[in-house]
Amino acid sequence: MTLHRETVAAQLSRMEAARRQTQHQLDVIDRQIIRRMTALIPLLGRRQTGYRLGRVPTPGAFLERYRANLAALTAERQPEIDALTRKLARQDAAIAALRARCGSLAEIRRQVAETL
Repeated sequence: MTLHRETVAAQLSRMEAARRQTQHQLDVIDRQIIRRMTALIPLLGRRQTGYRLGRVPTPGAFLERYRANLAALTAERQPEIDALTRKLARQDAAIAALRARCGSLAEIRRQVAETL
């Protein structure tokens, strides 16, 4: 029985590590999008031709350009984001099922330690 608990503990550990890696990949994509948008901000704010022509620029123009560029950058990476999100959901479900069946990793390790 101890061997089974040890293998379950090892499997749960590997599953949690894989989930952390998938979450890290999603975070990397998010940071890449944010970095690209940060680099674009100065370019988005330079369109102030309204003052030269005697017109006041529309107050929401910058925000509209920002949102449009953010949507475009996100759309480029959307298939990858969707795939990782689905993978993360499957990993969460598998981890929850294993925990429901065998208990948490701390409980399993405690039981293994007690039997040794």
